[in-house]
Amino acid sequence: MAGERTKRVVSARDQIGSRESRRLRREGLIPGVLYGRGKPVAISVAERELRRALTGAAGLHSILDVAIDGADTTHASILKEYQVDKVRGYITHVDLQEVRLDQPIQASVSVHLVGAESAPGVREGGVLSQPLREVQIQALPLEVPEHIDLDVSHMEIGDTLRMSDVVAPEGVTVLDDPETVVAILTAPSRFVEEEVEVPEGEAVEGEAGAEAPEGEAPAEAEQPAEAPAEE
Repeated sequence: MAGERTKRVVSARDQIGSRESRRLRREGLIPGVLYGRGKPVAISVAERELRRALTGAAGLHSILDVAIDGADTTHASILKEYQVDKVRGYITHVDLQEVRLDQPIQASVSVHLVGAESAPGVREGGVLSQPLREVQIQALPLEVPEHIDLDVSHMEIGDTLRMSDVVAPEGVTVLDDPETVVAILTAPSRFVEEEVEVPEGEAVEGEAGAEAPEGEAPAEAEQPAEAPAEE
């Protein structure tokens, strides 16, 4: 939900590099950088605390009030970028961006199709596909939605919904091309096996027991030539 804020205490780190990053991860900390109005600050944050903040109601669009080393001053920040270990699935690095809450920002949010089970085309066996799953929007940091819903309950087979059909929440501006296709409902594909019709009285070539045409004797099987007798 828009407007969710979470306070997180981070630590400034003096040492950087891959060796230091591995040491922090072994201790359950995530290395990162806080980008603000001044010089970027290298930080570390508890992996468990960060994951809890980013899996709340606002998801990845949560506003993080970052306090460095427990200071009273906080920095309203958003998640700018993060890296995940492809094998184990945990976060390995995080970049935070300090923002002003009175100035709009751009963000990427997911589009959720709702009402698909009620769509007449789906009930008839049609296939609903979603070519576009994320949309670029602009809004104040506290107004960025976790996702945008698109109602598809009215779609018939052959219908197409575009960005112009997306109704954004109040205060949110969609930046994508209005003609971009978001959802399409196509007819189910059918495979029809063709049958070869054989006229009555004719045999398929190569079929055993084929009859010879009327008035002709069946062809005899060719006999192998006899070897000449030995003298």
